[in-house]
Amino acid sequence: MRTLLLTGPGGAGTSSLAAAAAIRAARNGRRAVLLSRQAPAVPELDAEPGLTVTTVDPQTAVEGLWAGAARAAGAVLPQLTLPPATSVVPLPGAADLALFAALAGADADLVVVDAGPIESALALVTLPVTLRWWLEQLMPPGMRALGAVRTAAVASGAARRGPVDAALAAVPVVEALLARDRLADPAGTGVHLVAAPRASSVSALRAAATVLGLHGLRAGAVLSRVLPLPGDDEWTTARAAEQEAALTALVAVAPVLRVPELSVAPADVDGVCALLDDELPESAGVPVPAPERHDGAWRLTLPLPFAARDAVTLTRWVDDLVLTVGGIRRSVRLDALLRRCEVTGGRLADPGTADARLEVGFRPDPQLWPADLLSAVERPS
Repeated sequence: MRTLLLTGPGGAGTSSLAAAAAIRAARNGRRAVLLSRQAPAVPELDAEPGLTVTTVDPQTAVEGLWAGAARAAGAVLPQLTLPPATSVVPLPGAADLALFAALAGADADLVVVDAGPIESALALVTLPVTLRWWLEQLMPPGMRALGAVRTAAVASGAARRGPVDAALAAVPVVEALLARDRLADPAGTGVHLVAAPRASSVSALRAAATVLGLHGLRAGAVLSRVLPLPGDDEWTTARAAEQEAALTALVAVAPVLRVPELSVAPADVDGVCALLDDELPESAGVPVPAPERHDGAWRLTLPLPFAARDAVTLTRWVDDLVLTVGGIRRSVRLDALLRRCEVTGGRLADPGTADARLEVGFRPDPQLWPADLLSAVERPS
């Protein structure tokens, strides 16, 4: 199973091209699912053989989740008066959670996600990592072990149910959702960016590429809606020059696929399908970074395309590297080797380019390494 995310600045045609990609896959004999926050503009899209269209409604998703949670909480805390599902107001971010849950439950050869504007797409990409981090902070292994003891005590009648039990009951639900996270597999996740060939699109897509790189993803292609621009009047000449300059700059983000801009939106399924000549090329994320021996120590390289030096900060907290890039933060869990090392520093190589990467140095922590093993590591090779 593969996942394909399409996103771009608002009004770039992301929804139409996501639908076209799903139709092309279905017509090539693949079981395809199209996920979107909005209903398709072409109603008969649902009737396309081999294609399942799912419109994610945050309100409905929240009501479904609340109905189950309220029953469980009501059994544990009967003194509480909980509102019915039809009276629950969704929290901010509910739309991203609903789309993530729908993606986790999708079953197809290819799942195409109309991820909407770039801000919404990046919120979806960062959601599972954020959920895992908070789950680890609020329910570390020691707390879960105590929870298991308490659950057994409640079951045996030695303890009474309370608010703690309601919180513990929510943990398996979140863990089950994260266990089905399709975005956690960079090899099976592709991202294509959709943009009009404007100067403003270049900076927006470069910033998106940086955040995608922070989460182990990269753009496979840029789909650009290109105007034909016939004529040689002053306006057309200036617009054509801007378009070509933007297309040239976008090539640095990812290979550009030119999509002809239409005068009117497609009116039927065949018209939507015709937006693309064939299926979109498959793309994959960045391989999981592994430490490399370097000058008797180790170095971990994290791709951060187009990142600038003044936009990157790095800290070490227990077993995690915490990276902040352009206001977006991610905690990267170190492997067993690097957890026993000290961070010696970080360096952003080739800043501002597609090859920008953060190189973090490590050396063995003498307090965590056996003396004989430490001496072998420090011995020149």
